[in-house]
Amino acid sequence: MSDTPVKQQSTAAFYGQAVASFAVAMIATVVGIYNLQADAWVRAFLAVAVLYLVTSAFTLAKIIRDRQEAGQIVSRVDQARLEKLLAEHDPFEKLG
Repeated sequence: MSDTPVKQQSTAAFYGQAVASFAVAMIATVVGIYNLQADAWVRAFLAVAVLYLVTSAFTLAKIIRDRQEAGQIVSRVDQARLEKLLAEHDPFEKLG
């Protein structure tokens, strides 16, 4: 039988960097929209657009991850079926 592949996890440093980067980008965007020399409705529109963009990006990332994980599960099931067939196969069965 083959070894089950180990699921790779992100390091704490990578996770922290990703969270910090996201926080800095959001804060910079909020400050930029707040200090924009425009009417309140324009700033509100931009704020809603940024929130929509962020939620859409999270949704897209989740869907891509889910599809990848589903493909890995199907691949593992197919591999297990093949290994079972090979383990049960007796090449000398019909020679007797």
